[in-house]
Amino acid sequence: MKKLILLAFVIAAFVVACNDNNQPAASNSAAPAATPAAPVDNSPYAAGKGVYQRTCIICHQPDGTGMEGTYPPLAKSDYLLSDKVRAIHQVLKGSSYPITVNGKKFNGVMPAQKNLSDEDVANVLSYVSHNFGNDGYTVTAAEVKAIRDTIK
Repeated sequence: MKKLILLAFVIAAFVVACNDNNQPAASNSAAPAATPAAPVDNSPYAAGKGVYQRTCIICHQPDGTGMEGTYPPLAKSDYLLSDKVRAIHQVLKGSSYPITVNGKKFNGVMPAQKNLSDEDVANVLSYVSHNFGNDGYTVTAAEVKAIRDTIK
């Protein structure tokens, strides 16, 4: 009990010490100062960017360049852009075999992204195929679902 009282006293002293006594006390009716709103990303691929940042960025890097010899680049990737169905399969099933991207071999393992919904897979593949210097395809959730249904 003594420790709790001491803790309350320390917190109260901290609050009092941090109060600027040179300023008049604010009234409860005063509106808080407005802070500028964070910009909203309304691009068609914003949802995919979020999935990328949560799921893919560690291996494929913020700029999509991957990690030499292990994780392939998604930036300007001939492998990614040449086969949309294969890309969907790869996200859904993962891979543990060597692949060649832009003439270089990569041996990293990509785990299946079972935690992603059909919409998440569609969004992230659409995002990466239209970013990092790519001019690729758009993937729909229906396309992902159709492929997911064949691999269950």
